[in-house]
Amino acid sequence: MDDDLDRALDAVGPRLRALRRQRETTLADLSARTGISVSTLSRLESGNRRPTLEQLLPLARAHGVTLDELVDAPPTGDPRIHLRPITCRGGMTILPLTRRPGGIQAYKFVLAGSAHPKEPEPRTHEGYEWLYVLNGRLRLVLGEHDLVLSPGEAAEFDTRTPHWFGAATGQPVEYLVLIGKQGERAHIRAVPKA
Repeated sequence: MDDDLDRALDAVGPRLRALRRQRETTLADLSARTGISVSTLSRLESGNRRPTLEQLLPLARAHGVTLDELVDAPPTGDPRIHLRPITCRGGMTILPLTRRPGGIQAYKFVLAGSAHPKEPEPRTHEGYEWLYVLNGRLRLVLGEHDLVLSPGEAAEFDTRTPHWFGAATGQPVEYLVLIGKQGERAHIRAVPKA
């Protein structure tokens, strides 16, 4: 075992104790939540016992931290996101920009322009949406409003209001969208290209 790994594992005990005390939790309460005995928890916190993965996972969950945070893991790998475009019907391409599950998700949408614009078909769904136009001109039909957004303009709205997006001209339009889980289900229906 190398020195870095030894140091990381040795630091877990004090970190576990600090997390438990910050949350004002007793060893008995933590034992009940994790299924790890009080004596084992005490030995882990004092450094008299090295943690196993089977112990670290429920402890991280009980303390509401990631496993990396619990063991103070060094940064790993390449932080770049490797985009996998999703192509949808009607000439729309969606690039997921976030990878973590849950919470707000970020996407880049690219809509093809058309010499023969489509008739808007407003839809509704649960959620809230924020968008920002990068390039081109985006037509947004939102309730009674028919708007054209240019690069640098943003809009936000409750998605229970009937809404529809389209290219305002024959040129493509690119825009960023932040949506919650309900909105993600409504927008992302195609399978990513392999």
